[in-house]
Amino acid sequence: MNVEFINPFLSSLLNVLSTMAQTELKPGKPSLKKDELARGDVSGLIGMVGPQTKGSLSITFDENLALTIMERMLGERPDAVNEEVTDMVGEITNMVTGGAKNLLGEKGYEFDMATPVVVSGKGHTIAHKCEGAKVLIPFTSADGNANIEVSFDKL
Repeated sequence: MNVEFINPFLSSLLNVLSTMAQTELKPGKPSLKKDELARGDVSGLIGMVGPQTKGSLSITFDENLALTIMERMLGERPDAVNEEVTDMVGEITNMVTGGAKNLLGEKGYEFDMATPVVVSGKGHTIAHKCEGAKVLIPFTSADGNANIEVSFDKL
């Protein structure tokens, strides 16, 4: 997969969380993901389709990180992942994808975004609806971990 296509999603995630939630993430080493098991407790998944390709993005957060982001954005910290937290994860997924869409549009890549789907719970799975490899990029922070998965059909 083309790094030029993945980096806009990473920089968009870092930008959204630092701007909206004063949260700094440190990216780790990318790897290919072979299974569908989520690497966290709550995930936003969004599909994208355009003339050049189709694909999907997921962002998964550890519960503590999701609750901390919620507290920093809205001033309240829920006791556990609830409907408000899942709504927030869906909105973050939307903002990250929108930011990446703008960056990729400058390079001539166009795509439309679907509405994000949010899944939560220990051991949940994420199913990307495309044929391409799944690239997993881990992020660490003082408040917990996050992971981005990007998968696109041939690029």
